[in-house]
Amino acid sequence: MDSEEFRQRGREMVDYIIEYMETLGERRVTPSIEPGYLRELIPKNAPNKGEKWKEIMSDVETKIMPGVAHWQHPRFHAYFPSGNSFPSILGDMLSDGIGAIGFSWAASPACTELETIVLDWLGQMIGLPQEFLSFSDGNSKGGGVMQSSASECVLVSLLAARAQKIKELKVVHPFTEDGVLLSKLVAYCSKEAHSCVEKAAMIAFTKLRILEADEDLSLRGATLAKAIEEDRALGLVPFFVSATLGTTSCVSFDNLAEIGPVAKEAGAWLHVDAAYAGNAFICPEFKYLMEGIEYATSFNTNPNKWLLTNFDCSTMWVKDRLKLTQAMVVDPLYLQHSHSDKAIDYRHWGIPLSRRFRALKLWFVIRNYGVEGLQNYIRQHCRLAKRFELLVKADERFEVCNNVRMGLVCFRVKGEDQLNQKLLSKINASGKLHMVPACIHGRFVIRFCVCAQDAKDSDIEYAWKVISDFATELLDDESVDEKSQIKLTNEEANDEEFVQHVGNLEISELIDLMEKVQFPMQKNHSKPGSWFKQLGTRVRRMVKNSNPH
Repeated sequence: MDSEEFRQRGREMVDYIIEYMETLGERRVTPSIEPGYLRELIPKNAPNKGEKWKEIMSDVETKIMPGVAHWQHPRFHAYFPSGNSFPSILGDMLSDGIGAIGFSWAASPACTELETIVLDWLGQMIGLPQEFLSFSDGNSKGGGVMQSSASECVLVSLLAARAQKIKELKVVHPFTEDGVLLSKLVAYCSKEAHSCVEKAAMIAFTKLRILEADEDLSLRGATLAKAIEEDRALGLVPFFVSATLGTTSCVSFDNLAEIGPVAKEAGAWLHVDAAYAGNAFICPEFKYLMEGIEYATSFNTNPNKWLLTNFDCSTMWVKDRLKLTQAMVVDPLYLQHSHSDKAIDYRHWGIPLSRRFRALKLWFVIRNYGVEGLQNYIRQHCRLAKRFELLVKADERFEVCNNVRMGLVCFRVKGEDQLNQKLLSKINASGKLHMVPACIHGRFVIRFCVCAQDAKDSDIEYAWKVISDFATELLDDESVDEKSQIKLTNEEANDEEFVQHVGNLEISELIDLMEKVQFPMQKNHSKPGSWFKQLGTRVRRMVKNSNPH
């Protein structure tokens, strides 16, 4: 493909993307395929000779799209939003065109410097303490960096905390092997924390205590203090606490104001994971949820979730970048340069060496939408979630299971977990909506998240109608199944349990029951007192009472 063809195909691709996004509502939300479907459609071996671009794009629609889960679909309400916008797409396009690998300032100065500036912008928008910003004053030790995901932010923070604590312990125990000191370290998180904390502890070979949250699914200071006291009595050394602002299951918030002083007293690194909810802190009305942030050692949020920026774009800040980089520095001669004493080299801030020019897309988004535009986008999602919450609460068959403060509503049909599992399974199988479950206080709940970039009231109304209709159908089936469990025979029986059951039924339920067993309402009963006669008499009397005229 030469430059002229790229110009043509590039325009066609933009047209394809626009048409895809504008007609997305006409597709199924999730694919109706089985694992391995693509293996049957794609040749086993790569082509020896290049193929025409039209043939390749034809296969996109016929082979790839049938297997795509459409995260930008107006009926997609699973997980959290997957950030997307035209300015962001253009930013990634330019980044790919430039093709820089910005592992150091010297490798691409603009790549490094724009990332530093944009992270300061976003940190100010969120309301992070000045210590987290690179240019807050001439002596700032903090700063921000872009990682690939919140999981990487948590892992990098934990590794830095581990290195820092072992360094401190070596001062007191200079002749003790690092492995022995490592075996003494223990980290903490809530039961509601993301699974990436547990994975990070596994990778780092450190102990992790998963603590119970309170009735509001918030980790409290007293719970953490008690765990630390118990572990210290066993000779263990607390080194890392991961707090969550906006949990995955239900967007609950750990109590930073209580946790912070406890972590500080224990000398533990306090990381705050706000992957989803942190974006909402650009709105003044949500900043109260950050109370206690001054105690944090590091903080992360994902603009690629809720700030209209495409994956990957996870932003992370630290109060002391030296404590972070000391755990990551490997400095071979071929990566060194003459400005290393004055410039930031982001290769020391994370695990990978190679880094894309990710700051471009976030820079484009913030400039094109402005702070007000991004605030309006978040507020619209929150408003729509509250609208959905009201619809759930207005139907006595359902209950809301979380404190709806942002764009997520957790709900369930009143009844057993199995009933809710069936409901979710039927809805998802239909392809009309897509949602995922969570477990809150040991109960199966359904998560409804407002995800689409331009979500509207009509999308909420449609979703609720689908949910309500499936619930009606399911509950009717369950009612019929329950009635069919009663054994009916043509033999006379003195079945008091059946008689009591019949007496509690509404007229519509009785008629449904008689239709179910094909029981004639006018049948003569030769033996008074039989349950057949009681059933028929009960039905006739209730029919007569319900039609006085």
